[in-house]
Amino acid sequence: MSDLKEFKLPDVGEGLTEADIVRWHVKPGDQVIVNQIIVEIETAKAVVELPSPYEGVVASLLVPEGQTADVGTPIISVNVGADASAGPAEAAIPPAAVIPAEAVAQRAISETEDLVPTPPIDVAVEPGMHGSPAPKAERQAVLVGYGVKLGTTSRRVRKTTSAAADGSVESGNGVARPTTALAKPPVRKMARDLGVDLGSLAGTGPNGSITRDDVQQAAAEHTGGPVPVRTDRAVTAVAREERIAIRGVRKHTAAAMAASAFTAPHVTEFLQIDITETMAATARLRTLPEFADVKVSPLLLVARALIVAAARHPMINASWDEAAQEIVVKHYVNLGIAAATERGLVVPNVKDAHAMTLPELARALAQLAETARAGKSTPADMSHGTITITNVGIFGVDTGTPILSPGEAAILAFGQVKDTPWVVNGQLAVRKACTLALSFDHRLVDGDLGSAVLRDVGAMLTDPLTMLAWS
Repeated sequence: MSDLKEFKLPDVGEGLTEADIVRWHVKPGDQVIVNQIIVEIETAKAVVELPSPYEGVVASLLVPEGQTADVGTPIISVNVGADASAGPAEAAIPPAAVIPAEAVAQRAISETEDLVPTPPIDVAVEPGMHGSPAPKAERQAVLVGYGVKLGTTSRRVRKTTSAAADGSVESGNGVARPTTALAKPPVRKMARDLGVDLGSLAGTGPNGSITRDDVQQAAAEHTGGPVPVRTDRAVTAVAREERIAIRGVRKHTAAAMAASAFTAPHVTEFLQIDITETMAATARLRTLPEFADVKVSPLLLVARALIVAAARHPMINASWDEAAQEIVVKHYVNLGIAAATERGLVVPNVKDAHAMTLPELARALAQLAETARAGKSTPADMSHGTITITNVGIFGVDTGTPILSPGEAAILAFGQVKDTPWVVNGQLAVRKACTLALSFDHRLVDGDLGSAVLRDVGAMLTDPLTMLAWS
């Protein structure tokens, strides 16, 4: 006998309150097992895969892709104990809990040239579905690795709606009301691209439907000129402006960077160095058997130099505790590496990098970069960093003024390495040179300390043997 269960969005990080549904891996009618990955969500820190806490048949997806949901919101319902192979009779789902009114409305008007209502009509819900918290025995199971934190967030109970054959929608009190504007999917997409509100238009198409010309005319009136039209298959029209929702990683990064910039008084110092010997040492390391299975780049020695400098000057690896009015000095290094990804800037860190051998550090950096590029960095990967490196040289720029990662005292920018005229033993020569930039929190790092750290890192990269002497 089946039992309908809802899986609520858990807090997968440290006090996160919401997440975006990125991609569903299942659909209604699919058989799922416990711990099977069912959905990818994007939190304020990372993209996370959520496993199913139940075994059974997917009844419905309660939150669509691209929508933001609060922690504690039901996102999927599963018929626990049902078997998809048993057919509809055994895996039956209560109609009010499964079939959204939007789907009913779409079917009702499907014969009108594939017209669909916009925006979506409220979903019908089972009585009590979003009411008071379920009894203790009915609460969802907590999966390994994260749990559910109780909060005050709740979802508004929506009125049940249904669609009539004439395209009108019946509200919960039995009074018929007209549907929203009708438009074909390509027209709806064009309206989204152009920023046109379909609800404000009077359609000139069949049955009052909105056409492409209607949308383009409205967009032209709004922008004060003709709307350029692209001929590629992906986009048929483009507006002069585009609006992108601020969500997930980028939303968190923007808030964190703004808070850091206006909380910690930043100071940035610059140092141009001859890095020829470091480049030669990097090439030599690549030939050693200990590094045969990992890519070695100059960033490895930059990382080691910063770790050594942090050991020589512990205050650079500290944080400012405003609430306690204390400076917290960390005698370990969780080395952050800023990484540009499709979803925005992330800063995962190598835990206890100070305790690693050079080959171990090389593998850890390679794994960190691979995970970040794949969008698989977890909230744990990006938590509790102590000091950071940003490799701006890979973008072909000399240096920058990096903003501190929140809670850290310093960040080192490593600029591009290029051939540069340099005086060596009184003679002009062409050498490999780069520019380092160190930003630090002036509340706990004075100018002389920041200068000493930057000078030490530069000395070790100018002559890698110095790194061995100071380690």
